[in-house]
Amino acid sequence: MRSQLLRSSFGCLLTVFGPFPASCINKAVRQTAAAVPHSYYPRKTMHYQTEQRGHPNSPDYRIYFSKFISAMMNGPHITVFIASFSQIATKEPLNPIKQDVKKGKLRYVANIFPHKGYIWNYGALPQTWEDPSHKDKETDCCGDNDPIDVCDIGTQVCSPGQVIQVKVLGILAMIDEGEMDWKVIAINANDEDAEKLNCIEDVRKSRPGHLEATVEWFRKYKVPDGKPENQFGFNGEFKDKDFAVEIIKSTHEHWRALVQKQTNAGGIECKNMSCCNSPFQFSADEARAVVQSAPAFGSAHPVSAEVDKWHFV
Repeated sequence: MRSQLLRSSFGCLLTVFGPFPASCINKAVRQTAAAVPHSYYPRKTMHYQTEQRGHPNSPDYRIYFSKFISAMMNGPHITVFIASFSQIATKEPLNPIKQDVKKGKLRYVANIFPHKGYIWNYGALPQTWEDPSHKDKETDCCGDNDPIDVCDIGTQVCSPGQVIQVKVLGILAMIDEGEMDWKVIAINANDEDAEKLNCIEDVRKSRPGHLEATVEWFRKYKVPDGKPENQFGFNGEFKDKDFAVEIIKSTHEHWRALVQKQTNAGGIECKNMSCCNSPFQFSADEARAVVQSAPAFGSAHPVSAEVDKWHFV
């Protein structure tokens, strides 16, 4: 009964850390499903507030969740979304959202012609973990040490820190520099198109070219940084929602082992306030001190003109 419910109506609550403007945050936020078996079932959406610290468009900028919920170790039914090269700071307490940095400089998603920034709301499923010690039997690649990324193809642009419920439609097996980096295709459950999109073939029929554009976007988005094109398992074909749910369940089990200290943490900061029986739990006072130690929220720094450059690759 449980697996049938998962197959027919899998729902996740997502937090959207973006889309920040194409000029802001980069890389994807990650995590999923729940710490207890029944948490895979659809639940009533909960409301989460965020607290900004530091200066937007600077290395010290962070977004924390209210009530000191970790963006990676959070409670049973949050899914984290983000855009524009933001990322979950997996090696910091409470795993806040931050601007991605490369070689001391802020990183922004490149505008690969004809696309301006991301082409969907880009984020991740909380309480999932792509274990770098686990080799996928289909692709023979190990996980990338992050939560699973999600592409919400809904019609509404989401805002940073937003939590939404999504319907899983399929999944793409991207291989990023030899690491397994799954991309779940989903739609906001409250979207005007959610009722008519129930599988990956529905997406193909109702939105001609969107799936092909998704593959091309992921194939080329790191090329402007001097990196090779990304590769894909299954010849770049999308797998269906049943396959996607099995991957989500598997990475949730890896996350459970992580938060229960049953596996190597891979450098991830696992301190949390909400995971039952986790040896990494800490107090509200300790969590509050983490947030308050971050720089106070201030005015945004200017954004580099590089973010508006077109790349033709």
